[in-house]
Amino acid sequence: MGFRRRGTRRQPPAPPAPPAPPPVPAGPPAALVLDALGRKCPIPIIMLAERIRDVPLGQVIAVQADDVAARTDIPAWCRMKSQTFVREEALPQGGWAFHVRRDY
Repeated sequence: MGFRRRGTRRQPPAPPAPPAPPPVPAGPPAALVLDALGRKCPIPIIMLAERIRDVPLGQVIAVQADDVAARTDIPAWCRMKSQTFVREEALPQGGWAFHVRRDY
């Protein structure tokens, strides 16, 4: 025999939440995009080091890479070279875009 408290009712299930909007990249757009997809360490870092001076001071360069080592290497390179690591953005086709602001 079930026991029920007086005045309590079961609530109908909540309607499903609306789908979340797609993520909007935060920060400035990249002035230059380097495609290092399919290339292994240290090639994405070498490409970044060779081309960072191609963007004006204060602008952003993006390195697209799918090597997991880039996820730690690029922020570490930024710290060593006094550049600003802006953000990491997942790419729809796989991999990431690493955004770096040229500070000097």
